[in-house]
Amino acid sequence: MLQRTFATLLLSATLVSCPVGAAQDRQRPAAAASTRDAAAGYGRIAPTADGIGKTYEGREISRIMGWQGADWLEREEREREERGSLLLRELRLTPGMAVADIGAGTGYHARRIAPLVGARGRVYAVDVQPQMVARLQALARQPGMSRVVAVQGEVDDPGLAPASIDLALMVDVYHELEYPHEMLQRVVRALKPGGRLVFVEYRAEDPAVPIKPLHRMTELQIRREAGRHALRWERTAETLPWQHVVVFRKDARAVESAPR
Repeated sequence: MLQRTFATLLLSATLVSCPVGAAQDRQRPAAAASTRDAAAGYGRIAPTADGIGKTYEGREISRIMGWQGADWLEREEREREERGSLLLRELRLTPGMAVADIGAGTGYHARRIAPLVGARGRVYAVDVQPQMVARLQALARQPGMSRVVAVQGEVDDPGLAPASIDLALMVDVYHELEYPHEMLQRVVRALKPGGRLVFVEYRAEDPAVPIKPLHRMTELQIRREAGRHALRWERTAETLPWQHVVVFRKDARAVESAPR
């Protein structure tokens, strides 16, 4: 039953072709877009039922779960299924930190992080869907949530200032990014020296995880794609029931080439 619920949601609450990104591509000359994709390592295949037909490092990028599925992000059983309270411990947050919740959606994690970073901290809740950003703006107006800052991101840019973030978090988001290479470059650029980037993804290695295949990733795949950037793997935690928590740190010795 649970698997059927997930499958139904991910099919019915999906934006059919990631319209924001598609619109941007329509504005670019086809040859320029093709050259950009080839240089970043993207490929094209016939789309599968849950994919967009674009590949990166051997995997097909999944369709995104649209704002229509917002209520599912707030389901009562989410803590039991995903144990977000354990994730908060793994993040090792301290007062005064600047945290970016990328793909923040309804702010489920952002509003739990906000009290832990204290009055001097900030939580930048980033999303590409205006409907989600509107919900994040409403969250920021609630009592005790003034340290939450809603940010309208783009499909290839989180819209964060360089060297402004102590920790960037992506929960079940990275596998849906239409431009993962460019987005990671800009996320790394936004990290302070030594800042951390945390991927939380459903485990593809475990067939018992009731999530559709394109919405899961192996630890190896995460580390392969992150390894193309100025990031050093620090640790992987398997304390959550269904998800990897893969932690990287910005490597000051690595050379970044941020997209222009």
